[in-house]
Amino acid sequence: MRHRKIPRKLHISEDDFMLANRRAARQEEIDAHGRQVSFRKVMHRSKKAYDRNKYKKDIPSE
Repeated sequence: MRHRKIPRKLHISEDDFMLANRRAARQEEIDAHGRQVSFRKVMHRSKKAYDRNKYKKDIPSE
């Protein structure tokens, strides 16, 4: 006599739920705009970093 397999109930964890929501949101964004929208256009630059070109613009040339 064979034992019947008991079907397990589907269990969705919180991580699975968040991942599915992110994927769905990304897909909606691609459908709406044709590509992913990036909100951060410019990389953050440190104020302490030396930038020669910036200082050339600030100093008037004679």
